[in-house]
Amino acid sequence: MESVQAIKQRFEIIGNDPKLNRAIEKAIQVAPTDISVLVTGESGVGKESIPKIIHSLSHRKHGKYIAVNCGAIPEGTIDSELFGHEKGSFTGATGTREGYFEVADGGTIFLDEVGELPLTTQVRLLRVLENGEFIKVGSSQVQKTNVRIVAATNVNMFDAIEKGKFREDLYYRLSTVEIMLPPLREREDDIHLLFRKFASDFAHKYKMPPIKLDDNAIQYLTKYRWGGNIRQLRNAAEQISVLETNRDITLSTLQTYLPAEGSTLPSVIRTKKSESDFSSEREILYKILFDMKSDLNDLKKLTLELMQGGNVKNVQETNKNLIQRIYGQKEESEVPFEEPSLTAFPVQNQNLQEEFEDEDDDQNYLFAETVEEEDSLRLDEKEIELIKKALERNKGKRKAAADELGISERTLYRKIKQFDL
Repeated sequence: MESVQAIKQRFEIIGNDPKLNRAIEKAIQVAPTDISVLVTGESGVGKESIPKIIHSLSHRKHGKYIAVNCGAIPEGTIDSELFGHEKGSFTGATGTREGYFEVADGGTIFLDEVGELPLTTQVRLLRVLENGEFIKVGSSQVQKTNVRIVAATNVNMFDAIEKGKFREDLYYRLSTVEIMLPPLREREDDIHLLFRKFASDFAHKYKMPPIKLDDNAIQYLTKYRWGGNIRQLRNAAEQISVLETNRDITLSTLQTYLPAEGSTLPSVIRTKKSESDFSSEREILYKILFDMKSDLNDLKKLTLELMQGGNVKNVQETNKNLIQRIYGQKEESEVPFEEPSLTAFPVQNQNLQEEFEDEDDDQNYLFAETVEEEDSLRLDEKEIELIKKALERNKGKRKAAADELGISERTLYRKIKQFDL
């Protein structure tokens, strides 16, 4: 088994940080097996080196090694890229195509940015991990493949699982062994080493003397946050190597190439509303609608009392309270109010008058209906009613019911459990 130092020299990995060394040790230990590995870490930390180490030290080293950037392949074609397709399976499929899992049989596939995979593709990938089987797009024939899968991601997988963007079972299947690479800001002693290596490489590439940093510049370099990690450091070294005629770099010169802390890039504004935002808006909308319904019921009562020649003083008081509630006013002086008279509601239509002057049973029924409507204005009851209707309409299919309700399937499951449906 090769040592960590030998592996770092072989793959040109610079640094002596303990976390980096531990990640390389785990890669060396897991390489001889066929265990699935998930490499995690921020963008730009060099995650692509780990699967190369694993492949080169495994019994598959003579097989093919294929690296796939899952985030760079359009959603509509990624199944075809990974698993292949049959002729005529979709528009433009003029012939049969082998996918990466078929081509890499006996070798290793590195799935970079695996967190960007569509959910439908995740289901196919889970089947490959479980029993080595896959089906080409447009085919019904099951094929076998013997590949080692190493995946990498820079997203928080637990957040992605919580939001329903990544399957929990696939995560645990991929991360049999998880290798985490630390961000550059946690490797202060390695930053200047990396910068000197990049400066030397670019001096050789562009045939010019290497740049050197003074003590203040070195101190600033090692304390800088490096949001883009090694990739950002490499770009900075290349820019300075090409643009600066004076090869001795001072702090002021270095600062012109590094954005100020806290304003490195324009901030990303979240344009998509989260599920909780939509849920909150729905609850507010429900409350407004229920309040409006309650106001209409009060108007029904008021109108009936006026039509029946009820107590005018009580009617006036009810009307005043109703208007104040609708306008959201607390002081009587804030609401322009005129005492209504019975003539404001003339009963000129005999049929309308007879409708309200029928038997006492009809009046009691009207009041009973009003009371019943008021009793059913609780938000949770309306939610239960909507969920039940959606499930009945979709014959118990929860995913379809969730789509109709405008919520995620996970939220629907939680509501069903909450209300014991």
